[in-house]
Amino acid sequence: MTRRTWWIVLAVALVVAAGAVLGPLVYAALQDDAAPAPTVQAQPEDVELTADTDGTWTIGPGSTAGYRVDEVLNGADVTVAGTTEEVTGSVVVAEGDLTEAEVTVDVASITTDSDRRDGYFRDNVMDVAANPTSTFTVTEPVDLPELTGTPVTVPVTGELTLAGATQQVTGDFSVVRTADGVEVSGAVPVTFADFGIEPPDLGFVRVEDTGAVEMFLRLTM
Repeated sequence: MTRRTWWIVLAVALVVAAGAVLGPLVYAALQDDAAPAPTVQAQPEDVELTADTDGTWTIGPGSTAGYRVDEVLNGADVTVAGTTEEVTGSVVVAEGDLTEAEVTVDVASITTDSDRRDGYFRDNVMDVAANPTSTFTVTEPVDLPELTGTPVTVPVTGELTLAGATQQVTGDFSVVRTADGVEVSGAVPVTFADFGIEPPDLGFVRVEDTGAVEMFLRLTM
């Protein structure tokens, strides 16, 4: 092999090596963090709010739920959020107290900005064939302050089921009365090991051990 050929081979090898090392870093640098989760908003003063909050409320159109995690891609942190509008359930308010609530999420319909990530999440992380839904069920009554057009935040305790495992959790939720009903937003922090879920670690991509389950609920009578 001539000296010139050696230089060509060396140059090609260096380019390949640089691509292997820098490629994931460039990819990470090009990834934007997921947008913030939707939250309830204060209502304009001239809006006529729904008359009463006592009763059984249904989770209606425009509601969303999903997850938020931090990925580490070759040392670069990226926040990822998966969401779906396939959310059902009901909430019961009696004499100003939240007495019952159950939220059911179609896990298979949760999507992010990556089809490959979504496929791995459905098949390897959540095993949706065996566990097609996740649920959050309130287990302790919540003393709600008077609901107005200004959001209030309350802690809510319940049982969260992920990938077939159930744990008691507590999260902070904001509530506001609107012209059409009531809106609720909040998140429940989770440690994946508590649910028997092993966070993905695929070499240059690793998911942190903790995350959050997020909800934005539009409640109607």
